Amino acid sequence: MSKEGKTMKDEDIDIWRDTPVRFLGYSNEVGEAFRAQVPVNFVRLTYGMAFLYVLADTRHKTLKVKSPEMSKKLVAAADTLTWQTLASVAIPGYTINRVCFYSLALLSRTKLSLPVRKWTTTAIGLGCIPFIVHPIDKFVDYLMDHTVRVIFPPP
Repeated sequence: MSKEGKTMKDEDIDIWRDTPVRFLGYSNEVGEAFRAQVPVNFVRLTYGMAFLYVLADTRHKTLKVKSPEMSKKLVAAADTLTWQTLASVAIPGYTINRVCFYSLALLSRTKLSLPVRKWTTTAIGLGCIPFIVHPIDKFVDYLMDHTVRVIFPPP
């Protein structure tokens, strides 16, 4: 079902945004949630995974443009790259990072042991992920629709 309540045809389904594949773009949020538990290189690896997802969707959207005009392909690529970088990596990664940072800081005022504080922070970060996806996607749509897409509408 689409967001409007209408049934989507298979060709209308965007594998990168309308299926669970979308959550690959949020792998860095999982890394951020586990930041207190794992080496920083693990967190960096999750950002690499998220950017691979961004690049795959960018390639997909660019190849879907059937126009012979290179400018339309470039606009599609730039639009997707910008949207995905903001909606899948930058904003949610920062959000989970700050949620975990402040959670750990608040928990440090308790008598809980350090391992319990770290695991609680991780649980809070993981628990936030499903709640931030839709609002961030909508915010990035709004932001782009009122800025760059005014000048460079996607094909």
